[in-house]
Amino acid sequence: MDNIQELDARGYRCPLPVIRMEARLRRMAPGEKLLVRADDPVAALDIPHFCREAGHEALRRPDEGGPGAPVCVFLVTRGPNPA
Repeated sequence: MDNIQELDARGYRCPLPVIRMEARLRRMAPGEKLLVRADDPVAALDIPHFCREAGHEALRRPDEGGPGAPVCVFLVTRGPNPA
């Protein structure tokens, strides 16, 4: 089983979820995985956009939480270049 790190960015608003994710990715080796949870609706767009631009892979997982408080979840694989 892969060793997956986790980042809980719930409660943070744009751009903090992406900034925190970038800081964590910089400390990881290429190929390592980071599970990111964020409840800011903008993060659902910002996270995959940042990953695409930086050369990381972001796979959207099923949302968590209920209809009143959805939490977007991404499994991010660190790319070959620094974040």
